Amino acid sequence: MIEQIKNSAIGEWESISTEIRPSASKNEDGSLKPFYLKRSFSLLPNDQFSLEILNYADPYGAIPLAKISLKGHVEWQGNHPIADGAQKVDFTADEAYEVTPLIQNFTDILNSLAQENFEIWETGKPQSILKKKFLPFGLAAGQVFKEYDLIYVFNDLMFWGARNIDGRGFDTEANRPTNLQIPMKRK
Repeated sequence: MIEQIKNSAIGEWESISTEIRPSASKNEDGSLKPFYLKRSFSLLPNDQFSLEILNYADPYGAIPLAKISLKGHVEWQGNHPIADGAQKVDFTADEAYEVTPLIQNFTDILNSLAQENFEIWETGKPQSILKKKFLPFGLAAGQVFKEYDLIYVFNDLMFWGARNIDGRGFDTEANRPTNLQIPMKRK
């Protein structure tokens, strides 16, 4: 059964429209700032993946802020109770993790918060953050980014886990999602 589920997930997927997530950052009133994005995801037969996230300043996806590109491995951890056929998966970005600022304001933020072991940040120019201290994402030096997530394929739609409403990441098994988020469609 797991092989059938894995095979149905192999391929290229993309966001249906701009998505919204709670971020870990907060507004002055203590509410969580929204995080607007579009995803483009490829799952390869050898349990490898690539993911490109375009982050936007607005809910309509008109003002791009940054492009985030990850490549790595997927570990299938067994059934997830959210739906019949849903699987616990761990995504480990152990091959590539790059950030490209797409607007000068974000470039300026990176030049003030992410200077150590980086060249000067330039709009449109990617830099690898793989295993580097990267304050904007809370990454420590030597750390490989890993998320404890889920995959559920239904009617040619791929669902991952919905972000925790308090902004917590999927950085531990205890924080693995318990709900489904907006799906991606097959390309």
